[in-house]
Amino acid sequence: MKKLLYPAFLVLLILSFSCKKTVPASVSAHIEDGYIVLETPEREPGQRSALAMKCEPLDVVRVAFVGIGGRGSAAVYRWTKLEGVDIVALCDLEQNKIDNANRMLEENGCHMAEGYVGEEAYKDLCKRDDIDLVYIATDWLDHTPIAVYALNNGKHAAIEVPAAMTIKECWDLVNASERNQRHCMMLENCCYDFFELSTLNMAQQGLFGEVYHVEGAYLHCLAEVWDNRSDWRIFYNMDHRGDNYPTHGLGPICQVLNIHRGDRMDYLVAMDTPAYYGSEAAKKYRNEDRCEEGDHTISLIQTEKKKMIEVQHNVFSPRPYSRIHQLTGTMGFANKYPTEQISVKSMGGHEALSKQIMDSLLMTYKPEFLKGIEEKAKKVGGHGGMDFIMDYRLVYCLHNGLPIDEDVYDAAEWSAVQELSRISLENGSMPVKFPDFTRGDWNVVNGFSYATR
Repeated sequence: MKKLLYPAFLVLLILSFSCKKTVPASVSAHIEDGYIVLETPEREPGQRSALAMKCEPLDVVRVAFVGIGGRGSAAVYRWTKLEGVDIVALCDLEQNKIDNANRMLEENGCHMAEGYVGEEAYKDLCKRDDIDLVYIATDWLDHTPIAVYALNNGKHAAIEVPAAMTIKECWDLVNASERNQRHCMMLENCCYDFFELSTLNMAQQGLFGEVYHVEGAYLHCLAEVWDNRSDWRIFYNMDHRGDNYPTHGLGPICQVLNIHRGDRMDYLVAMDTPAYYGSEAAKKYRNEDRCEEGDHTISLIQTEKKKMIEVQHNVFSPRPYSRIHQLTGTMGFANKYPTEQISVKSMGGHEALSKQIMDSLLMTYKPEFLKGIEEKAKKVGGHGGMDFIMDYRLVYCLHNGLPIDEDVYDAAEWSAVQELSRISLENGSMPVKFPDFTRGDWNVVNGFSYATR
């Protein structure tokens, strides 16, 4: 027995040393029962849970946009098509982007918004008393600092994906939202795509039985990015190992599994490949041999209820776009890419339903809130309409004082996969425990739902 225990002790000691080297200094962690455990800080005095949080209804949502690039300018346009909103201010590093956005506002029958230019101009914007919501569409690294500043100034925050880049930033968002009792929504538009919305409703209505395995991904060859030496995304991917963009695939499947609404992500194990194409891109665009991110990264996540989540990431390989979006249950199955497929045991066993029957099923299970805005969403656009649906739902919840669909805990949990996958990879694919961003409240709410009046 002693001969077996002694080597095991040495292995644990080595793993502990490895963890200390590769877990960020800002994160408290220890080894426990073979897991890397990231500790959950206690809630500070004055903070309250933001779970199912309701805020005062707003007759008009007064919004300011920070970051008026491609995503930001598209968002400004979509908001000109929403009712009960007022675009008050615009902020960017470049005056010409604000000027272009203001011309667009005028062309769409809106008044011009006040402009703010500069790296810290958003601070003056956030201090205004005539703004309810700050909509953030900057580069990734600025998402959390701007959102926290907005929340601390009493504003709701809506953040493009990913909401946070580190575990510390995830906690910063949670703490700011809880402290100020203001909404913090990560703008995960893929939760509002049509197939995802209908299959979520199918799962909730029990059509697939007990859903126990789900898959999501971001498989997108970003050749146009790699060919642009000024694009910051190429440099971030080369400098950071792990799943650097997890939320598009992860968000919709987390809603299916009721994450922090009856279940929670327990631990993660990640693996990746060598950086074949990534190394070539590093040589071509940076004259370097180093690319931290592997060409393909897979993260396996087990939930508290022993369900399984698989998330993939690949932005290098020449392959067709896919978010996978796959649901496997005891009574049925759904998959979106490369073609939409649904099978239901009660409707023919394991064979895929015909397109006619599947389309009828998708129509039958279309959420009620979608039926009234679907045509307008497709007309306004934004990834086929899902961007408009996302904005519409946010405004609807703010108008009616309802909990938002994607709360601050979603933002933290989905974004956390980025750093957790890196920690696992740098420790030999060792399992890493998820922080409980709800601090024990993950089973207080019973199931995910879209709030209505």
